[in-house]
Amino acid sequence: MSDSVWDDLDLLLDSPSSLTATSNARGTVKEKANFKVDEDVAALRKAIEGLGTTEKTLIEVLTQRSNAQRQLISAAYQKATGRTLVADLEGDTHGDFEDLLVALVTPPAVYDCHEVMKAMKGPGTTESTLTEIFASRSNKQIKAMSDAYMKETGRVMTHDLKSEVSGDYGQGLLILAEGKRDESTNVDAAKAKADAKVLYEAGEKKWGTDEEKFIDILCHRSVPQLRQTLIEYKNISKKTLQESIESEMSGDLEKLLVAIVKCVKNAPAYFAERLFKAMKGAGTTESTLTRIVVSRSEIDLKDIKAEYKKLFGFTLYNQLETEVSGNYGEALMQLCGHED
Repeated sequence: MSDSVWDDLDLLLDSPSSLTATSNARGTVKEKANFKVDEDVAALRKAIEGLGTTEKTLIEVLTQRSNAQRQLISAAYQKATGRTLVADLEGDTHGDFEDLLVALVTPPAVYDCHEVMKAMKGPGTTESTLTEIFASRSNKQIKAMSDAYMKETGRVMTHDLKSEVSGDYGQGLLILAEGKRDESTNVDAAKAKADAKVLYEAGEKKWGTDEEKFIDILCHRSVPQLRQTLIEYKNISKKTLQESIESEMSGDLEKLLVAIVKCVKNAPAYFAERLFKAMKGAGTTESTLTRIVVSRSEIDLKDIKAEYKKLFGFTLYNQLETEVSGNYGEALMQLCGHED
């Protein structure tokens, strides 16, 4: 795979940023026109309450509605049956398919919150999940996730994270989890030059790396500001900032800072790469496929598909066709949609 997608800085300043994108124009899942909640509830009840669950109906209804519409369906379903849709889906389906359907009927902020909770549960923390979520979400998404966390657990999310992550990685992750990245769209060119110089002197130019400087700049500055800084850095260093981080650092901190740089440059390409890696080699990491496809389906999955084809030479849809099967694969491919 070529890394050129991460080196082409010339296009950077004009491309849209997914970290600040609020519109869902680039999603594959849209609101269904002529949406009739009662018809959907009746269809789901028939599929769930009949003899044997009709998975086809579950897929048709739940993958072809927006999350807001699924929330209306869930509320009406509970009113009609006295049971929650999530509980019935959990009782009637299993495995990856169940996880995917439950993800679809969960509000996005609550779903993010559940993924963070899962990453912290049990022995060992799943840093890769935490890195992906916190490096790619906007302040607004992080705040909504924190509120959902508080509502579900009665605890402060950053407080729980603090006991799970440590060292420089923990420090960077906790700054991101505060959801206080600068969001101004104005670029201060002089500051970008100064930041680039600070990063150069904190890394490549000195013996040993001053991680704190990298964490501070990469976790606090706005996306447009960081894009300008990446350009200035390459002017000073002849290496890209990503290359410098990769050669100066290791472990989870390196992965976190590289993820931030990638999301600043091109979040859809970052997700495309994550999807590719989840399917590469022996065994597929279904949990990653589910999380990315569901959480980006109404934000930028169209762009992720385009970047996927550019990076790997084949479509995400075709790759899913060969890697995942059964009802789970069918539902994922419905969400992904054929090539436009």
